[in-house]
Amino acid sequence: MSKINNNKKKLSSEQREQLLSTLKARFEKNRNRHKDLEWAKVQAKLEANTEKLWSINEMERTGGEPDVVGHDKKTGEYIFYDCSAESPKGRRSVCYDGEALESRKEHKPENNAIDMAAAMGIEVLTEEQYRKLQELGDFDTKTSSWVKTPSDIRNLRGALFCDRRYDHVFVYHNGAESYYAARAFRGSLRV
Repeated sequence: MSKINNNKKKLSSEQREQLLSTLKARFEKNRNRHKDLEWAKVQAKLEANTEKLWSINEMERTGGEPDVVGHDKKTGEYIFYDCSAESPKGRRSVCYDGEALESRKEHKPENNAIDMAAAMGIEVLTEEQYRKLQELGDFDTKTSSWVKTPSDIRNLRGALFCDRRYDHVFVYHNGAESYYAARAFRGSLRV
């Protein structure tokens, strides 16, 4: 797993302004994902949480196109998911987790979904979150995404992934050590 220096988890003012501009444009363009929310409140929350803003930037940098998909009224947190049409390009060809990566004898991928997400400060979507995302549009119609796998399946060396085909969301299984050019992972972050 690649280590990230906490001192590097800060954006320059220029990077921050560019990211906020990108997020605002996406927020306005995709109102169906967050009908009753106001951008000014989301922006204020992001500006008050610079480390989480760094994580959102990592989602953006790796092709996730993060956007607000909900608001937790109890905690006041805004919920971001990767909303790119296909699985994020900067996270493809990864196996499920570090254990799976270590188990490969040859042709190892460069990284794994669980450790990449942790290094970015985000969580891999659960199957339930993935299905919620699919209610907001058609995602992964040509690609697939690893989802958080229950421990009983993972203990048997398996892992789950999802995609959308034939206008339906499908959940599949694979060996956790497998990786494909069209499979990545989608993340979530609460700010």
